[in-house]
Amino acid sequence: MPRKTAPDSDAPILSPYQEALRRRLLAAPVVPAPWRSVFGGHAAVGGLTGIGFGVDPGTGHDLVMVVSHAGYGVFDAVTGERIARDSDPEDDGPDGTPDLSCPWIGPLAGRRVRIAGLFGGGLHSTGGDGWTVDVEAPDWPHHRVLLSDNGGNWHRPPHTEGWWHVLHSTWSTLRTVGFSPSGRTLAVATSSDLTLWTRSG
Repeated sequence: MPRKTAPDSDAPILSPYQEALRRRLLAAPVVPAPWRSVFGGHAAVGGLTGIGFGVDPGTGHDLVMVVSHAGYGVFDAVTGERIARDSDPEDDGPDGTPDLSCPWIGPLAGRRVRIAGLFGGGLHSTGGDGWTVDVEAPDWPHHRVLLSDNGGNWHRPPHTEGWWHVLHSTWSTLRTVGFSPSGRTLAVATSSDLTLWTRSG
C-alpha cells in the first residue's frame, strides 16, 4: 500500500519503488570536482522560456543566451557575469522560427542561436569524457537533475558511485537541462532561474 513520504509535508503519495528511488536521490552527494557552481546558487530570470549556447570569440568562454518574457540576456558561463541585455528585442523569439532560433546580442551579435526550452528543442545530454545528465521525477511534478561520470548508469547497483544529485527543482517549471557543445558547461533552466556549473578542460 503506497504511503506518504516524509519529511516533505506536501510530497505526493509514492509507490514503494518511487519512495526507494527518492531516498536514493536524497542520499546522493553534491556536485563533484572538476565541476563548480558558477553563480554560487542560481541567477534569477523571471519568465525564462529557453536558453542557447555559444562561445565568446575573445575569451573562449562558453556563453549562455537566455530568452525570457522580459527580453534577452547573455551570461559568461565561467565568470557568471551578465555581459549583454536587451529588454525590448525586435525579434519575435524562437517560437516564431522553424529552427527555434533568435539573434544573438553582445559578443556574437549578427549571428543566430538555437534555443531549447518552452517551445521545444534540446541541449546535449552528454558532455564528453563520460559525463551524462539525466532528469528524474519520482515525486512529479518536482524534477531532480543527476550528473554522472560513468555514462548515466546511476540506476544500476551499487547505486552509490559515479553520480551526483545536483539540483531539485520544486519551485518552478523545468525548461531544459543539458551541456554546452564544448562539454565545459552544464545548465539547468527553469521558468524563474538559471543554474550553471563549469569545468576546465
